[in-house]
Amino acid sequence: MAHRRHLRDRVIGASLRLLTGLPLRVNHALGAALGWLAWALPTRSARLTRINLRLCFPDKDPAWHRRVGRRSLMAMGQALTESPWLWAADPRVLERLVEAPPGFARLRERPSGHALFLVTPHQGSWELGGLSAAMLGPMTVLYSPFKTAEIDRWVREARASTGATLAPADRRGLRLLQQARDRGEILGILPDQSPRGASGVFAPFFGRQALTMTLLPRLLRGRDDPVVFVFVERLSRGRGYRFHEIEGDRAVADPDVTRAAAAINRHVETLVRRCPEQYNWAYKRFHPAPPGMPARY
Repeated sequence: MAHRRHLRDRVIGASLRLLTGLPLRVNHALGAALGWLAWALPTRSARLTRINLRLCFPDKDPAWHRRVGRRSLMAMGQALTESPWLWAADPRVLERLVEAPPGFARLRERPSGHALFLVTPHQGSWELGGLSAAMLGPMTVLYSPFKTAEIDRWVREARASTGATLAPADRRGLRLLQQARDRGEILGILPDQSPRGASGVFAPFFGRQALTMTLLPRLLRGRDDPVVFVFVERLSRGRGYRFHEIEGDRAVADPDVTRAAAAINRHVETLVRRCPEQYNWAYKRFHPAPPGMPARY
């Protein structure tokens, strides 16, 4: 068994290194092809994507669902293949790929003691969003280790290469985030993952109740730190990336975490509506269902 895992990790490592050597346009074409196959074949990803699009956009016709679903999985394929490319790229190369400097860069000079919360849903190139933000100053992000050792090593080294500190997704990680907040650093938050147990509340997302994490309002409690919601759009034919940003309103820090979670979901929904083709619809966003409601999947 150990020999098999070692061989698997070596194969994965070789594949990752191969992806770093491809021109970005070719890399994206390969990722799009993988995503197209995931849509065309009877895969779990295609099934979940179809269900989520019907739940979130019931007013759209089947042709729209098919078009957006196919493009979404193609975008997720690109996110998969581009990640090792981005991890291995020189920071100066990453800067040149961005169409214009992100607006939140102006918050580099914040009042002393004020942190900057960057909230990035699973849309577009969230990897580039984190790598770019870490170039602006000290940054701490929650991190769930990959099961595959080779991938985990790549991710850790890459995210650290532009200055990010990785905080494990446990109590120790929460303490690291709190310490980074108190030092006035940048904190990276992924808002659209279903939390576990009592760490979330149900709040509307595209008109449906979704279990939503409360980490952000808990970290913001009693503070007035700036919050920016960010989506990094992947441009066609490897031309680069474009940042989309929404400044979070004070509702995201509401002492009532249910109201805060609803505000967070509204901001994420606004970004998703700008480009639903680049959102990750292939996971169980509405699982578990609220008590007394039927399972969505």
